[in-house]
Amino acid sequence: MAPCRRKDPRRPGPAAPPLPWALLIALAGAGAVVCQPRFALPVRIDNIAASGDSLLLAGGSCLYKLHPALGRPPSGQLQLAPAGAQGCAQPAGTHSKLLLPDPERGRLLTGWTLHGGSCQVRLLGNLTALSNQSEVVSCLPQGSTTGVLFAPQPKQGRLLALAATYSLPDTNLTCAPSASDADTVLTVRSLPDLGLIRGEFGTLKRAGANPLHFVDAFLWGAHLFFPYYPLPPAAHPSVAVLKSQKDPAVLSLFGELRLDCGARSTLLSSSLLEQAGWWAGVFSAGPGERRWDSTALCIFAMQDMERLAGQRKEPAASCGPLQKINENRHCQKLLSPVKKSPTLIHSDLSAVYATVVLNKTVLFLGTRDGQLLKVILNNNMEPNCPEILYEIEEESSVFPKLVLDPVDSDYIYLSFANEVRRIQVANCNKYGSCKECLSAKDPHCGWCSLSKRCTLKGNCSHSNNSRDWVNISHEAGKCPTIQILLIGRNKIVVTAVGDVSALSKRHFVCIVKDTKTNQVLCKMEESQIMNCSCNLNNATLINRDISAVEVTLISDSRNLSETFQLKTCSRCISTGVCALCEIKHISPFVACKPDGSGQVQDDCHLIDKQGNVPATTASQTNATTQMSEPIRSISIEPLWISVLGKRDVVVKGENFSEASNITMVLTGTSGCKQDNIQVSKVLNDTHVRFSLPPRRKEAKSVCIKANGGKCSPPITIYYVSQPSCTKMEPNITWASGGRKITLFGRNFNVTDSVIISDDQRLNFTVSGCPGSTSPCSFLTPDVSLSKGSKIVNVSLKVENVLIPCIKLQYCPDPIFIDYQLHTEMDPHLELKLYKKNDILDISENEIGVTLTHMMNGTLLETIIFSVQNITKTPDRSTILCKVKREKPGKIELSTVKVWVRLGNFTQEIQKKSLHKYLYVLTLLPILLLGVIVVAIIVTRYKSKQLTRKLSQQIELLECEIRKKIRDGFAELQMDQLDVVDSFGTVPFLDYKHFALRTFFPESGGFASIFIEDMHTNVSRSRDPRRKDESLTMLHALICNKNFLVTLIHTLEKQKNFSVKDRCLFASFLTIALQSKLVYLTHILEVLTRDLMEQSSNTQPKLMLRRTESVVEKLLTNWMSVCLSGFLRETVGEPFYKLVTALNQRINKGPVDVITCKALYTLNEDWLLWQVTEFKPVALNVFFEKIPENESTDTCLDMQVKVLDCDTIEQTKEKIFQAFLNKNGSLYGLQLSEIGLELQSGAQQKELLDIDGSSVILEDGITKLNTIGHYEISNGTTIKVFKKKTNFTPDVEYSNEHCHLILPDSEEPQGAMHKGKQKFEVKEMYLTKLLSTKVAIHLVVENLFKSIWSLPNNKAPVAIKYFFDFLDAQAESKKITDPDVVHIWKTNSLPLRFWVNILKNPQFVFDIKKTPHIDGCLSVIAQAFMDAFSLTEQQLGKDAPTNKLLYAKDIPLYKEEVKAYYKAIRDLPLLPSEVEEFLTQESKKHENEFNEEVALTEIYKYIAKYYDEILSKLDREWGLEDAQKDLLHIKALFDEKKKCKWM
Repeated sequence: MAPCRRKDPRRPGPAAPPLPWALLIALAGAGAVVCQPRFALPVRIDNIAASGDSLLLAGGSCLYKLHPALGRPPSGQLQLAPAGAQGCAQPAGTHSKLLLPDPERGRLLTGWTLHGGSCQVRLLGNLTALSNQSEVVSCLPQGSTTGVLFAPQPKQGRLLALAATYSLPDTNLTCAPSASDADTVLTVRSLPDLGLIRGEFGTLKRAGANPLHFVDAFLWGAHLFFPYYPLPPAAHPSVAVLKSQKDPAVLSLFGELRLDCGARSTLLSSSLLEQAGWWAGVFSAGPGERRWDSTALCIFAMQDMERLAGQRKEPAASCGPLQKINENRHCQKLLSPVKKSPTLIHSDLSAVYATVVLNKTVLFLGTRDGQLLKVILNNNMEPNCPEILYEIEEESSVFPKLVLDPVDSDYIYLSFANEVRRIQVANCNKYGSCKECLSAKDPHCGWCSLSKRCTLKGNCSHSNNSRDWVNISHEAGKCPTIQILLIGRNKIVVTAVGDVSALSKRHFVCIVKDTKTNQVLCKMEESQIMNCSCNLNNATLINRDISAVEVTLISDSRNLSETFQLKTCSRCISTGVCALCEIKHISPFVACKPDGSGQVQDDCHLIDKQGNVPATTASQTNATTQMSEPIRSISIEPLWISVLGKRDVVVKGENFSEASNITMVLTGTSGCKQDNIQVSKVLNDTHVRFSLPPRRKEAKSVCIKANGGKCSPPITIYYVSQPSCTKMEPNITWASGGRKITLFGRNFNVTDSVIISDDQRLNFTVSGCPGSTSPCSFLTPDVSLSKGSKIVNVSLKVENVLIPCIKLQYCPDPIFIDYQLHTEMDPHLELKLYKKNDILDISENEIGVTLTHMMNGTLLETIIFSVQNITKTPDRSTILCKVKREKPGKIELSTVKVWVRLGNFTQEIQKKSLHKYLYVLTLLPILLLGVIVVAIIVTRYKSKQLTRKLSQQIELLECEIRKKIRDGFAELQMDQLDVVDSFGTVPFLDYKHFALRTFFPESGGFASIFIEDMHTNVSRSRDPRRKDESLTMLHALICNKNFLVTLIHTLEKQKNFSVKDRCLFASFLTIALQSKLVYLTHILEVLTRDLMEQSSNTQPKLMLRRTESVVEKLLTNWMSVCLSGFLRETVGEPFYKLVTALNQRINKGPVDVITCKALYTLNEDWLLWQVTEFKPVALNVFFEKIPENESTDTCLDMQVKVLDCDTIEQTKEKIFQAFLNKNGSLYGLQLSEIGLELQSGAQQKELLDIDGSSVILEDGITKLNTIGHYEISNGTTIKVFKKKTNFTPDVEYSNEHCHLILPDSEEPQGAMHKGKQKFEVKEMYLTKLLSTKVAIHLVVENLFKSIWSLPNNKAPVAIKYFFDFLDAQAESKKITDPDVVHIWKTNSLPLRFWVNILKNPQFVFDIKKTPHIDGCLSVIAQAFMDAFSLTEQQLGKDAPTNKLLYAKDIPLYKEEVKAYYKAIRDLPLLPSEVEEFLTQESKKHENEFNEEVALTEIYKYIAKYYDEILSKLDREWGLEDAQKDLLHIKALFDEKKKCKWM
C-alpha cells in the first residue's frame, strides 16, 4: 500500500494576493484533503471489480484481492508469470482482459492475453483455479473483452456470454477463439469448464471486415446488452441486444440499435442504473482537437432500448433477419436519450458510475485530467453544476470503470494509471449551515444537529434518530434560522423560524451587534415567546449607506447566529421619508462592490406613512437597442489559462471601436452557469482586453457579442491547473549566470515568468515559457557570491501567485589554469584547456572557445574552436578542442590569446610560466646555430635542383600554351559549320500541346485532363443534350464582364492567393474562353488599364516586367494564342535550324558525358576546358538484319564519324542519329534497344561503357570506356545489333564514374594511363566560345530577323493591335517620355513571349531539351533582350563572357528593333481586322480543350474565397443579378457534390 501523502495541489506563495471567496470555497470543496487510502500496483491497472467484502484489482500478470478500506495488506495475491520472471510486467505484453465475480456461486472469472487469450474459473475466496481454457478472451493488448453471466432458466446453471475483439487493423497479431474463425465476436460458454455451447448457437460473428470494440455487457430482464463501436469509429456507437431462450437454452441476436449522443462516435464508459431502468454512457467525439464539448453523458431508457431493438427500418426488403452483429447498420434504428439530447456536456469525461440515493439519481464521473465529479439530477432529469469531489495531483486519466465500496456505500474507488484510491462520495463539510446543507440537494449529506455541521450519515453520532440527522427529504425551510423585519424607521423584530421545537421556550435572549464596531446595539430577554424586538437608536448606523449587523438568539440548549446587510437611502434620509429600506442575508460578510461609475448602487424602497415597505415598483425606461450583425470571427491570446484566471486576455476581431456593450460569454460544463464578462478595455478597432475570472479546470467555449447582437462563432479555451515542476536539469550553475536550465513538469504554458529569489532580498525575473507545456528553459542571471555556494529558490509566477518549483545551486565560476596549442597539423589545430575540477558538470555544447591571432597590435585572425570532449582526472579536467583554419600561414604561440566563454562568464586563459625549463633555453642558441648552418647548405643545394627543374617545366608549359593559342586562332579563322539545310520535316507540336506547354510550363499534369480526342472519344460534356447546368451557368456568369473583373480583383486581394494561383487562374480562364477571344481581349484591355492605374502612381516603367498578377499571365497566354500561326509559319524553321546547328556544333568536339560540358559551346559555365588530345575516327557501320522489319529501301551500311574520346553510349547516339537522318527510322527500335559489336576478324566483342577492362582510379572511381580505350582506328567495322533483353531506357552515372574530367591528383591504375592530368588554363579555351558564335552567327541573325520582320509589309494583327493600345493609353495618360512606351512594348512582347519561346524549344517542337542546349539558348536569349534595351552597355575586361560575346552585334540589333517598332506604329489597322482575326482564331481552335475542366477549376477558386467574393458583390452597385446567379451556381455545385458516389 502506498504511503498517505498530505499535499495541497494549489500552493500560493507569499506574494499571492487574497483569492476571491468563491474560489476559496470551490477549492476547499474540491478535495483540499488529498490524503486518501490508496493502493499502487507495479504496472498499470487493467481491470477492477468489487464483490462481497473485497476489492479485486488486476494489472499485467498480477491479480490482487484487497480489503475495502485499502488500509491493510492484500488478503490474496496471484501472479501468472512463469518461473524465473520478475514483476507483474512479465511476460511482456501481458494484460488482464476479464475480471467477473460470481458471488452467488463464490466464483471469479479471469482472463488474460497469455496463451492466445486464456480464461480461468477461480474460487472467489483464495483465487484457486478450478478450470482453464485458452483462446477465450482477446489476446491483443488493445483488444476489448466484456462478459456477463446469465441463466436461461431459473433452476439451470449459469452461462457466460463473452464478447471480445480478436483482431485489430494496426497489428499483425490475431487470436481466434476455439472452434471458430477470425470473424467471431461473441461466444456462449458453460461453467465451470468454459466449453463452447454445442451447435451454431454458441457463437455470433461480425458483419464486414471492421473489428468491433466492446465497452460493457449487462443483463436486463430476459435480454443481454453489449454496447460497442466499430473500428475505426462510425457516426454512432451501437448496442447489440441478445435474447435468452429457455428451450433450447441458447442466445439469439434480438436486434441492434445505434446510440445518438450528439453524433459522438466513441463510447468510453458505461453504467447500468437498474433502480431507475436507465443506462448511462460517456461518449466522445473521437481523436482530434480537444474541445469544450468533446465528450458528453447520455442516459437512455432501458424499456425504449428493449422495445426498439427488435424493430428494423423500412423498407423491410433491404433489412432482413439479423444473423451477424453490426450487419446492415443503415437498418438499425437510432435511439435518442431520454431528454432527446445529452444530459451533460464536458470536455474531458472518461468514466461514469450511476446510482440512486433517496430517489435522486447520482452520477459519479471521471475525467481525462484526473477529476472525480459528482452530478445530481432533478426530477426533470436536469443536472446540477458538477461538484469536484477529488482531483488527482498527477492529472492522470481516470480509469473507465468506477466501483462503489461493497461494504460502505459512502465511498467510491477512483482508479488511474497504476493506483486506486478510496474517496468519500460527498464533501458535506463545505456547507456551513443547515439551510445550505439541505438546499444543496445532495442526497448523501444531511444536517447533524448534535455536532452542528453537515455530514454523511455515517459520520453523525446517533444518526438513526431522525431528529439528530436531517437529510434532503426534509424541506430546507424547516431548518431553525433567524428572520428580521423592519418596523418603522429604526425598529427590528427578530424571530426564530423553522423547526424550533429543539429550542427552549423558557428562556430566550436576543442580541444585535454592529459588525464594524462590534458594539452591542440591542439585547433583549424574553420568555415563552420565540421573538423579540430591538430599537436601533445609533445615529452612526442609521446614516450609513450600507451596514452589517450580527443577530444572535440564545436558548438553554441552542444558539443561532446570522449576519444581515442593511441598506439605507442616503439621498432621502434628511427628508425622513425612508429609513432602513433593504435587508440582505449574507454569510460570510462580503463588502459591496461599486458599479462602473465608482458609486455604490442604491436599491432604495420607499416606506409608507405607517412605516411598512411597499412592493417594489420599477420605472419603465424606454431604450432602443440597435441590433447589429454578430462578430464573424475572433481569436484569443492566450488560449491556455490557469485556474487562477487571467487578467490580460486579448481578443482579436473587428469593428470593436464602434461597438458597445462588448461581452464575453464563457460556457463550460452544461449545468453550470455561464459567465458574461464585460470588456476591460477596447485597445483599438481590432483588439480588446478581458479579465477572465478563476474557474475550475476544463475546456470552455468562448464567444463575443456586442451591441446586444448574437455571439460570434465559439472557440475553445483551456483552464488548466497551476504549473508544477518535477525535475530540473541541470540543478547547478556558475555565479556569472547565462547557463541554460530546463524545467520538467506540466502546464508551463500558463506561466507568466520564472522568479529566482533567496532569503537575502535577491529577486530576479526571467522570461516565461510561452506555448511550452513541458519542458521550460531559461537562462540563469548572474549572482554575486561572497564565499562558497548559494542555494536559491526557483518559482513560477502565475497571476501574482508564486508557485515554488525546485531549488537551484549557485557555485563559483570555473577556473581555467592552462592551455596547450598544437599547430603541427596546420591547417588542423588542436587546443587543450585545463580546468580545476568542480561540481558544475559542464557539457561540451556549453563551452565556447575562441583564439585571437595578433601581430603588432593588429588582429590578424579569429579562430573559433569546436569542443570535442571533456575528460576528468583526479587533479584537473582536460577540454579537447579542434578546428580547421581557413587562412594559411604559421601561428606564433606568443601572438595568440585564448578566450573561453560559458554563458555570461568570459575569461582569457593565461599560459603557464615555464621557469623550470629556463635552463633548456640557454642551450637553444647553440643548437639553433648548428641547425641553421646545416639547413643553409642543404637548402642551397635543393634550390639549385628545383630551379633547374622548374625552368624545364615552365619552358614546356610555354610551348604548350603557344600551341593551344595558335590552334585556337587557326580554328577561329578557318573553321565553319556545315549546317544541314535539308533536315526533313520540322517536328512541330500541334496547337493544343503548344498551348498547354506555354499555359502550364511547370504543371505538366494538367495536359492529360484538358486534352480530349474529339474524333474517337466524344465526352458526355460535349453532348449538348447532357450539358451540366452548373457549368453552363458558370460559363454564362464569367461572360459577364463586370462580374469577371470584380472576381479577379477580389481574388488578387486575398493574401493566400499566391503568384502560382494567379498564373493557374489566368490559364484556366484562357481555356474556358478559348472560343470567345473577342471577349477575352476586352477583359485584357480592362485589366491592363487597371494595372496601369496601379503602376502609374509609382514607376510606370516597371509595368508588365514580372508575372505577379492575373493580367500579366493572361497577356502571355493571349500572345501565345494569337501568335501561334506566325510562330509556325515564319519563325519556326529558323528556330529549329538554330537548335540543330547548336547540337551539331556541340557534338563536333569532346563532350563529357558525366557533366555534359563540351569544348564547343556558347556558355562559359558549360565549357570543357580540361581537354585531352582527341582525333576523329571514321567507322564502317553495318546493321544487323531484322526479318520482320526489313525494308528494301533501307541502307544497312554507312560510314559514321566519331571521336576517339567518345564513350560507347555517345557513339551509339551518333550512329543512331546518322541512320535516322538517312533512313528515317531504325526498324522502330529505341536507342536503348541496340548494342554495338566490334568486328575484328573472326572475333566479335560487345562494346560497353563499363566492363572488366575499365580503368579504376585510386579512390575507386571508374573511368568510362571510350573508342580510344578499345584502340579502334579509322575503317574499323562496327556491327549494330538488337539487344535480346535487359536494356535500360536511360543511362545514369553516379559520382563513382568519370569520363573526360578526371578527379584532382588521381592516377589511373594500370599501364594505360600513366602520370597525372596535364596542367590546363581555362582562359586558353575561351576562343572556343567565339568560334561557336561565329559558326552559328548567320543562323542566329536569320532567326532574329524572322522575329522582327514584317512579311508582305504587314505586322501580325495581335502585335499591331496591342502596340496601338499601349500608344493610346500613354497618350490618354499624357505620358510624353517615349522610353516608357518602348519599355511597355518590350515587356509585353519580347520579354513575355519571345524569350520564353527562345529558351524553351520543347514548347514548339517535339524534341528533348538538354541542359547544355538550355545554357546556350540562354546566352542567345540574353543577346535578344539586350537588343530591345534602351540603356547603353558599359562593358569592361571583367564583364561576363555571355555579354562580351555579342557586344559588337547589339548596336546593330538595336537599330533594327527601333525600325521594327516604328514600322509597326506607321502601319494602319482597322478595328474590323482585329475582330475578324480573333473570331477566326476562336473558330480555328474551337473544341481543342475540355473547357468544362477549366470551368471546374475556376469554380474551385470561387468556392475557396466564396464569402469574400459574395461580400464584394454585395457592396458593388449593379451586380445584384450576378450575385443571385452565383448563389444559384453554388447551390447546384453543392447538390452535385452530394450526389457523387463516395
